[in-house]
Amino acid sequence: MDTRPLGTDGPQVSVICLGAWPLGGGMGAIPDAQAISTIHAAIDAGMTFIDTAEGYRTSESVLGKALRGRRHETFLATKLSGDHSPEHMTKAIENSLRSLGTEYVDLYQLHSPKPEWPLQETMAGLVKLRDQGKIRYIGVSNFSGDQHREAAQVCEAAGFVPISSSQPRYNMLFREAEEDVLPACLELGIGVIAHSPLAKGILTGKYRPGHQFPDDDERSNHFVFSEGRPDRAWQVVPSLRAWASDHGRDIVQLAIAWTLAHPSMASCIAGAKTPEQVLHNASAADWRISDSEMTELAKILAPVNLG
Repeated sequence: MDTRPLGTDGPQVSVICLGAWPLGGGMGAIPDAQAISTIHAAIDAGMTFIDTAEGYRTSESVLGKALRGRRHETFLATKLSGDHSPEHMTKAIENSLRSLGTEYVDLYQLHSPKPEWPLQETMAGLVKLRDQGKIRYIGVSNFSGDQHREAAQVCEAAGFVPISSSQPRYNMLFREAEEDVLPACLELGIGVIAHSPLAKGILTGKYRPGHQFPDDDERSNHFVFSEGRPDRAWQVVPSLRAWASDHGRDIVQLAIAWTLAHPSMASCIAGAKTPEQVLHNASAADWRISDSEMTELAKILAPVNLG
């Protein structure tokens, strides 16, 4: 699988990243053996970039089991999901390292902005973890364009190592990141790792308006499936599915390849629950959508932007 640099002069990462949220039970419980097989299939397919988080239920611990003897083959990322106090940050990284069965994580990210904690103190805490050898690179997630600029200014003023990555929501249905977040990352040399390229499953074409998820699937009360969004999405999903089919692909592969086509993109996080899903996602890595094809798709997408 191809790789791209994570930010200016950053490490090379696989263009598709295995999103481990489903492997911790976010989309319903799955057996550990199935999760481990899925992780191994990703590594074998060259999808060596793996993303998880403190808040993803059992995701870190099942990854720890799967990576025994294979940790050296991966670029492993996790996130600080709770508060940004020094006490919690210290506790969280130790818990993550223990669960993941590793002495360090390659990329440690703030799962979301927490304005109640001064950003300079938060960044200082992350730099301290880096200096201690517990993390290698620093990233953020779900930051606005202005928050990216503020973080970059804080790092520059304090002489801290710059932020390497950003993880915004970005897909064909939720394109609000194009307005400011992606331009800010290009401006600042921050590598983008898009999350939710399949819009929590809407862009698989499987879920029509009114679909009911089981109670143990976090999507049962997720905002993506409320306020009429699936109804509006269904205005374009059949056309996207047909367009992909005309090009010898399917809508899942299209959603991933479309996201990777943006010039800010270092990698695209695609979740999976089975080895078969991993291999199907991985097959999108070699699809290069042309400028003219992106123009065609823009016309299809024009009526719907759910962000």
